[in-house]
Amino acid sequence: MAAEPFFIPALLFSVIAIPLIFGWIPRNRWYGIRTAQTMVNDETWYRSNRFGGWAILLSSMIYFVVAKMFPTPKPAGSDFARWEVHLCAFALPLVASVVFTTRYAKGLAKQR
Repeated sequence: MAAEPFFIPALLFSVIAIPLIFGWIPRNRWYGIRTAQTMVNDETWYRSNRFGGWAILLSSMIYFVVAKMFPTPKPAGSDFARWEVHLCAFALPLVASVVFTTRYAKGLAKQR
């Protein structure tokens, strides 16, 4: 499975999501879900980062499932359609997690 085209990036995103889920990352400019809403106060920061961490972890898990179901044929790159499936399975859930997390952060900010 480690030979799949997006395995390493999906694994990195999974690892990056763990500290966000557990609330180990204080408000900062470099790491976390950084929007205008999340930078205002700690409660919004931690809640948005927990939500975003779970969303990112879920998007990585979706890729791992698809990669297991549709392994890349050998030699790598011999089936472009299969590679596109992997790209979509990696990118689309990741983009969706960013969109949902941004909307979540905006909703939290409106509640304040």
